[in-house]
Amino acid sequence: MRTSTSTGTPGAPRADHPDQAGTGAVAEHLRRALDESAVSAPADPPVPRSASARRSRRREHRLAMIGLSLAAGCAAALGGCADGGDQAASTTAETTVTVYAAASLTDSFTELGEQYEQAHPGTTVRFSFGGSSGLVSQLQEGAAADVLATADERNMTKAADAGLVDGDPETFARNVLEIVTPPDDPAGIAQPADIARSGVRLVVCAEQVPCGAATRALAGGLGVTLHPVSEENAVTDVLGKVTSGEADAGVVYVTDARGAGDAVREVPIPDDENVTNTYPIARLADAPAGDAADDFIAFVRSDDGQRVLADHGFQRAA
Repeated sequence: MRTSTSTGTPGAPRADHPDQAGTGAVAEHLRRALDESAVSAPADPPVPRSASARRSRRREHRLAMIGLSLAAGCAAALGGCADGGDQAASTTAETTVTVYAAASLTDSFTELGEQYEQAHPGTTVRFSFGGSSGLVSQLQEGAAADVLATADERNMTKAADAGLVDGDPETFARNVLEIVTPPDDPAGIAQPADIARSGVRLVVCAEQVPCGAATRALAGGLGVTLHPVSEENAVTDVLGKVTSGEADAGVVYVTDARGAGDAVREVPIPDDENVTNTYPIARLADAPAGDAADDFIAFVRSDDGQRVLADHGFQRAA
């Protein structure tokens, strides 16, 4: 993490520090006291001194000098501790914003997080991506996070009804469906209705996941019945089954198809047959990051944030 450090040479005593000045004065006072005691003591008649008396006198002098050294050492130690306190106080506080986001936002939000961190030194954005329904379930079970971004309004409403959301969710993007196949198109998918043909190994999202509910609506609009060989809990898993060759076709978002590049072949769905999902974002109740959560949401909805989302294929929020 990025932190600021205090100026000056580390470990060097600062002559203008009040604690060092005070302890230095104490040491100087002790020196003067010893000097004065040596010159102002009453003049006694000279008497012969025994060897034991001379040894006693030298011992007293050594003890006095040891005391003086200890005082000087305490002065240095106190000054060092005080300087360390100044350094600790000058360290920039670090903040982590934890964002729970739909799997279809993985690429775009990762880029947004990097840009936000660059603009906010000392702040880290940590993501947990997954199916929207699964993310809400984790929050209901006590997971701590600051921001929730779902791929549909239904799951955001579920979170709000559970008391997990602070304030009103705001729409930040829209997304539409697209069919993808392996590059060599083994099942010969030419149009959307072809995914319902017998023998096609179709993979879709589970119905509780936003892309699954949208796929069900798409089938209803096409007037076909789908027979998927697998239902996944995240749209990224559907895409993975297609790119790995485990499926002949999959229904994903256009943003996922664009992100896959040459790894898939795209079969567009006409606008009058397609289904649009609305993406809301909200600060969570008792967000540990506090106002930083609101700042991140504002960045996502800003012109800069919308440009990043558009680059990944999302439609701009109205």
